[in-house]
Amino acid sequence: MLLVNTIRDNFEKTLEGLQKRNFPNAQDVLIQVLDLDNKRKETQAQRDSLQAESNNYSKEIGIMMREGKKEEAEKIKSLTSEIKERVKSLEDIFSQTEEELKQLLYTIPNIPHFSVPKGKSAEDNEVVLSHGDIPALPENKQPHWELIKKYDIIDFELGTKIAGAGFPVYKGKGARLQRALINFFLDEAMKAGYIEVQPPILVNEDSGYGTGQLPDKEGQMYEATVDKLYLIPTAEVPITNIYRDVILNESDFPIKNVGYTPCFRREAGSWGAHVRGLNRLHQFDKVEIVRLSHPDNSYEALEEMSLYVQGLLQKLELPYRVLRLCGGDMGFTSSLTYDMEVYSAAQERWLEVSSVSNFESFQANRLKLRFRSEDKKTTLAHTLNGSALALPRIVASLLENNQTETGIKMPKVLVPYLGFDTIGV
Repeated sequence: MLLVNTIRDNFEKTLEGLQKRNFPNAQDVLIQVLDLDNKRKETQAQRDSLQAESNNYSKEIGIMMREGKKEEAEKIKSLTSEIKERVKSLEDIFSQTEEELKQLLYTIPNIPHFSVPKGKSAEDNEVVLSHGDIPALPENKQPHWELIKKYDIIDFELGTKIAGAGFPVYKGKGARLQRALINFFLDEAMKAGYIEVQPPILVNEDSGYGTGQLPDKEGQMYEATVDKLYLIPTAEVPITNIYRDVILNESDFPIKNVGYTPCFRREAGSWGAHVRGLNRLHQFDKVEIVRLSHPDNSYEALEEMSLYVQGLLQKLELPYRVLRLCGGDMGFTSSLTYDMEVYSAAQERWLEVSSVSNFESFQANRLKLRFRSEDKKTTLAHTLNGSALALPRIVASLLENNQTETGIKMPKVLVPYLGFDTIGV
């Protein structure tokens, strides 16, 4: 959530950032924010002034009562009653205005970093770098949804029977591949200094608002309506909310957490050939890295996270590219996002497998996540996260890119976790 003072002090810059995001009626919305803030401040000033007047009258009444001036005291009492009614009315207006302002701020996305390119869709994203060679596959190459049937490692029909479309059942070597990837990603993260946490996979509304999933993405989240809990779309939500309403010390930075969770997304409106097989699921496994940073160092941390994810892809021997997302394709809460895509050789297309983002103070403002500097001043921290990695499209690419006439060769780095080097008939 943007700070009102930031909007007021940097109005043109904020407007320019929202326009880069193609945010509708940006200028009108920002003016409305400032008008509500002015109303809130004016109401607060009137309320405080009347409250001070009431307090002074109360002191006078006490003095008059001690001096035996009961009649004069009763007259002033009637005045204080009127003032208290006016104070109550102003308190109601203040609360209503403050809530209206908060709800309006919830609808405004984060301001993009200056390096974010302009654009309206994924077509306008900027390719930062590419790495690795596209594998040459035999003419009879098969997409992963055919390979999983051939080797009987993932069953979509069985998942549909149990839960519905988008909830596959992994079995045999398919299940072991899932577990191997999860353990590999967690081990690599811990080697890089991340502390593992195992968070809940259900969160409350406060957590959803804290990281920005609410009210922006409620239509994409599965909700346990009786208890007003939500199944998490990513481990970012519970891990980052560990620090909600927390004041850290400056010396605590950097804070680096990693967690594995299943993730749940309704993916409403998704259809077509590009969502076949593992390309888009309602339930999938992911290892997430979350960092809390001093504002001065958050973009350095973002670059470190990008290089770390790239290192995982290199160890898995997958060709990949890094994109800097344009203003129109960025997530609601992000200031700058890098997407990592791997090449799926049988589908002959790039598949997104990770997003690494810096949210600056946008989430921290919602979370009331601050740190105390050496001079004892409190400041909002910066939050970052990244997929390291999401499994479905990694699995799809591993199966497709490594297929041979006799089976699917596994990357060397996974063999110790798998206990086998080939998925074969």
